[in-house]
Amino acid sequence: MTRNRFRQIVFGALAAPLALGLAACDKKAEDGAPSSSEPIARIAPPAGKAWQDMIEKTPEGGYRMGNPEAPIKLIEYAALSCSHCAEFSKESSEPMRDDYVASGRVSYELRYFMLNPFDGPASLLATCGSTEAVIPLSEQFWAWQPNMFENVQALGDQKLQAIGELPKEQQIAAIADASGMVNFFSSRGIARDQAKACLADTAKAKALADQTQKASDEFNVTGTPTFIVNGSSLGSMGWKELEAKLQQAGAR
Repeated sequence: MTRNRFRQIVFGALAAPLALGLAACDKKAEDGAPSSSEPIARIAPPAGKAWQDMIEKTPEGGYRMGNPEAPIKLIEYAALSCSHCAEFSKESSEPMRDDYVASGRVSYELRYFMLNPFDGPASLLATCGSTEAVIPLSEQFWAWQPNMFENVQALGDQKLQAIGELPKEQQIAAIADASGMVNFFSSRGIARDQAKACLADTAKAKALADQTQKASDEFNVTGTPTFIVNGSSLGSMGWKELEAKLQQAGAR
């Protein structure tokens, strides 16, 4: 069973509010990075705190780690179903947190982007607990992501077709169960009853869809991961390329 087959069957769960068509899990890099001729000095956190431990939800619906007044503001538009995002997370999480965010010079904000029917339930579950848990849970989900697709492949056409025939308000929860997401998050502190309530939050699901549309309109985001630095779109790239851009902007 291919990912495209699953998407064809159940895409109706998210397609109507998105009105975006199918985006790709990758896009060409652009050259809009800011630059600084001088390195930016490290910025000390408040007494008794560490920048990398400070995570808050932003008015735009993202989750920002680090100094809210950091001179270099990095935003990643990412999809939890995206293999490129998973690869980026594996390479970048530790140095991003311990080298760049910890310095106070860079803040990192994760904003979810809906590529396909997996991303709605995954994002609802990743944000079902505390704000501080969202980024770590996302990183863990990306590491687990291949298991999700294996679970879906094992279902077979008949079960997938049955999901597609459910009322739309039931499809998100059915996708989460069938793909193993509920079990994944329940093993990480999101109880099944709590998960059920989060998956039924239609207002939050619509907000995620609206956030995706806004990213497309404002930054021409068509795939993931897409990076924004200080309001300039860099497109998509790997960690080594992005790290060079952060250093170019003064984080060196």
